[in-house]
This record gives sequence, C-alpha cells and structure tokens, in this order.
Amino acid sequence: MGPQKLGSRHELRLVFWVTRCACNLECIHCHRLDVAAELAKQDMTSEQGMVFIDSLASFAKPILVFSGGEPLFRRDIFELTCYAKSKGLTTALATNGTLIDQSMTDRIIRAGFEGLRLALMALVPRPTTNFVVFPGLLPVPWFVSLRNAGMSMQINCTLARHVVEKDKLYELALDLGADALHVFMLVPVGCGVEISPENQLPAEQYETILNWFYDRARESKLQTKATCAPHYYRIMRERAKGEGIKLSFETHGVDAVTRGCLAGSAVCFVSHKGEVFRCGYLPVIAGNVLRQPFSEIWEGSTVFGQLRDTEENAVFANTRMFVKAAEHVPLGKHRTTWLKNLTAPINP
Repeated sequence: MGPQKLGSRHELRLVFWVTRCACNLECIHCHRLDVAAELAKQDMTSEQGMVFIDSLASFAKPILVFSGGEPLFRRDIFELTCYAKSKGLTTALATNGTLIDQSMTDRIIRAGFEGLRLALMALVPRPTTNFVVFPGLLPVPWFVSLRNAGMSMQINCTLARHVVEKDKLYELALDLGADALHVFMLVPVGCGVEISPENQLPAEQYETILNWFYDRARESKLQTKATCAPHYYRIMRERAKGEGIKLSFETHGVDAVTRGCLAGSAVCFVSHKGEVFRCGYLPVIAGNVLRQPFSEIWEGSTVFGQLRDTEENAVFANTRMFVKAAEHVPLGKHRTTWLKNLTAPINP
C-alpha cells in the first residue's frame, strides 16, 4: 500500500508507542513493577523500533508519542527519537517527569521532541493513598525550560479520589505556562480492575468535577480535554442549553464538533512488543508491526474495519465509550501545529 492521502476519511494523526514497558513508579491504575519488569524483556529492540518507524513514516506522518511505562527508562530513546525525526515524523514524549533533571532537559531539547505530556498524579507526594508511588517533586524548573525552548507542554491527570485539589491543579497548569490540561477518567481495565472502591470517584463527584472542568474550558486560558469521558459531552450540551448558547465550534471549540472517541479512526496504540491496538484501554489486537507493514494494519485490519463501519456496526462504533462509562465508568514555534493536529475535527 502507498502513502496515505492527506485529508482521507481515516487519516492517521496520532500514534502512541509503548517504547518501554518498565517504569520507575508503581501506580496501581497502570503498572506493577514486578509484572512490568518481566514484560520489559519483550520490548522491541533498537533495530526493530527503527523498522517500525520506517514502516510508519513511509505510510503517514502522524505525531509519534514515545510513551511507556517510562520511555526515559530506555537507553536508546534519544537515538530512536532522532531516527523518527530524520524520517519526517513529529515526535512527542509522554513521561512522569521524575527522571528529568537539567542534563535530561538538555538531551530532550537536542533530540527534537516537539511536545511533552506530563502525567501528574498528585500535587504532592502521597504514598499513603496507595494510588501512586511518587518520589519526585513538582517539575517546575525543567517544565519551564522546555516550554521556553518552544515545546508544546501538556499536563495529564487521571481523576481519582487523590485528585481533590483540582483548582490548584488548574492554577499550576496556568502558572507553568502549559498549553493544555487533559483530564482522564479512570477506566477499570488491566491493573485498573484491581483498584479499590475507596480510590475511585463516585458518580456524583465525577459530575461535580466535569461541571468544574466545563467552567475552566469556557475561560479559554489553555486547551482542555476530558478523555474517556462521554458524560462530559452531555454536561457540555446541558450547560450550553441552560445558558442559552447554541453549541458550535465558535462557542465551544473542537468539543462541539468532535465525533467523540478517535480510537481506530485517527489514533492507535503500538505495544512494547509491536501489537497494534485501537485504544490502550481496549487491547484488541489489529496486527503486529514486527510481522506486517503498518499500512497493511491501518488500512486492512478487520478490527479497524469493523470499528469504522458505522452503518453496520453503529451501536458498537458510537457507544464504546458509553459502555465503559456504564461500567463505572498535545506559544513556541511548535505549539500551534501540535495543538492543531491534535484537536482538529475529523471529517464526517
């Protein structure tokens, strides 16, 4: 298959690659160190990673997010980043930030990352919550340094009982000059299944937080997004109606025109051992980049085909997020392009 045409119906815009399964933290909603250490033995080698990058870049030019685990745990992470850049890919780094010091900051800048997603679990270390082992301090110095170097800076936070200082989180994002603040609903899959009820938010508190998030989004001080939160779109419509505002791109930005979840239609995930998933929370294997070209998977996979067939599979394609909810329930030289690619509406 040849290169994907720009503007095509299922144009690939964002690929998350779990470059390293291991991590230096032990967040109970994400990883267990003993399991991750064993799985890390299956991480793609440098050579395999470059073959994957070649396959991806020859087909499309999405944003390639180097994720994990903790990608900075990989000794060749900067080699792989530079290789991806040489192939014309836009690169971003998804990190917990605890391994970043001034030396690491300089290496990140030299590698040419254009965006960084910081997974911020709590404003202060709270090991007693058993939600996250967080040995680091707030990443103010290096965060500002990377922002000043022109990187698009995004803060991600998973909503759970430990995130009660939501106003401080928002103010921190503004004070650091973050371009975006994305909140994630806690999806009970993988290790998330084992999270105890006392660490989960009740439905009423989700409602309160998402209404608060709607108010912050209306301030338009930075780009905001609620992920795996179909109920946010219901709240947005209810609030807009109550305010007498006709919902449109001009009034509420991309949230007003998005089709919802982009998994498999514009976004996909590649595991540490090459498996391709439509979503990190829904690990249904569509193919493996170590055994077939990426283009063949994206264009010809039965898994992706079923997801995109909205006529015959409308119920599945349009209610996946709502099913998950019912179960309890990216301004420097790079920033404009980063946010535009990440949030642009998808062709109907």
